[in-house]
Amino acid sequence: MGMTMTQKILAAHAGLPEVHAGDLIEANLDIVLGNDVTTPVAISVFEKAGFTKVFDPEKIVIALDHYTPCKDIKSAELCKTARDFARKHKITHLYDVGTVGIEHALLPEQGLVGPGDCVIGADSHTCTYGALGAFSTGVGSTDMAAGMASGQNWFKVPSAIKVELVGKPGSCISGKDVILHLIGEIGVDGALYQSLEFTGEGVANLSIDDRFTIANMAIEAGGKNGIFPVDDVAKDYIQGRFQREPVIYEADPDAEYTRTATIDLSKLEPTVSLPHLPSNTKTVSEAVGMPIQQVVIGSCTNGRISDLRIAASILNGKKIADGVRCIVIPATQEIYLQALQEGLVEDFIHAGCAVSTPTCGPCLGGHMGVMAAGERAVTTTNRNFVGRMGDTKSEVILASPAVAAASALAGCIADPREL
Repeated sequence: MGMTMTQKILAAHAGLPEVHAGDLIEANLDIVLGNDVTTPVAISVFEKAGFTKVFDPEKIVIALDHYTPCKDIKSAELCKTARDFARKHKITHLYDVGTVGIEHALLPEQGLVGPGDCVIGADSHTCTYGALGAFSTGVGSTDMAAGMASGQNWFKVPSAIKVELVGKPGSCISGKDVILHLIGEIGVDGALYQSLEFTGEGVANLSIDDRFTIANMAIEAGGKNGIFPVDDVAKDYIQGRFQREPVIYEADPDAEYTRTATIDLSKLEPTVSLPHLPSNTKTVSEAVGMPIQQVVIGSCTNGRISDLRIAASILNGKKIADGVRCIVIPATQEIYLQALQEGLVEDFIHAGCAVSTPTCGPCLGGHMGVMAAGERAVTTTNRNFVGRMGDTKSEVILASPAVAAASALAGCIADPREL
C-alpha cells in the first residue's frame, strides 16, 4: 500500500523506507517553534531535565507574538525569560517587538519553513505550513523542550482524509469560506488525529494565502495537520524566501485514505461560524442581521496582505457603523509596511478603524480588543469557543475578511456580495 504526502515526509525524517498509519516513530526536526506563552514553559522543562544546550540554535524559532507589546508585568516576565534563554543559547531566530509578526505568518514569510519539512511548534496552529507541502503540527511545551534538546520528536503516524477540491471560487469566496464549510461538514472532531490532504484541480484556483488559511484551521476539525501539493503557486511563493533546498513529495496513487470529501468551490457561499464552535456554520445569508459590537481583521489565519486588500476594498470611502469597533491587525511588519505603501492603512483609518502593530492580541482574549459580557464580534480569527475573546458571556463569529468588513459597515452580519 502506498503512502500519503504526510507519511512520506515522516518516513524520510525517521530514516525509514515506509511508514503506515498507527506506527510510532521518532523523526528528525527541521524547525522547533515557540512563542511568548509556550516557550517559558518549555524552558522550565528543558532546565529541570538537566539539558544544557540546544541541538541547533539555527533551527529553533521563538516569536514573541501573543501578548506583545507586553500588556502587563506577567507578559513582560514571560518575554524576558524567552529573551534570556535565546541569548544564552545563541538562538538565531528570536523575533521580538519591532521585528516580530504573528508566528504562522512570519515563518513562511521569512523563508524558515518550506516543502518537505518536518516542523513542530508549541502552538496548535503550527499546521499552517502544510500550505507549502510541509508536515507541521502543534505540540505541547514538553515536546518543544525535548525537540530543542534533541532535534527529534516522536509521532504516531496519522491516517488521512483526502479533500478533493473542484471548480473555481465565485465572488467574495476565500480560503476561510472553504475551511469553514469543510469543518461544518465533518465537525470539530471529524479529522481527529488525521491528515487533511487537499488535492484536485480546484487547488490551482486557490492563492497561497487561501491555502495558509485552510491549513491553519485543519486543527479546528481535529486534524493532526493539513497539507497541500507543491505546485507552481507554492514554488512561486518560496522563490527567494526559503533558505534550504525544498524536497517535494507527492502521495502515491494507491495511498490509503479513511474517506474522501469533495468540495465544489464554485458552489460555495460566504460562510460564518456562529458561537460557540467552528463547526456551527451557516451561509452568510442565513445569519444576516445579527447585531455586533466589534470586528477584528487579522490573526495567523487572515492577517496577510491579500486579506487586508479585500477588507480595504470594501471599507474604502465608507464609515464603520456607529457602535462598532473595528480593529485591523497586519500579521507581520512586512505586511504592515506593504499596507502602508499601498494606502490600505489610510483607508482603514479614514473608515474609522484602529490599526494595530502585529500581535495575536484579541484572538486569544489577550489584549487589543477583549470583549465585555453581552458583546458580540465578527472576526477573521480561528476559534469561537466560550470566552475565547473575553468574557464568557461574549460571543465570537468567525468569518472571512470580506464578511468582516461588510459587517463592520452594517453594524450586523452582512453579505459582502450585496454592497
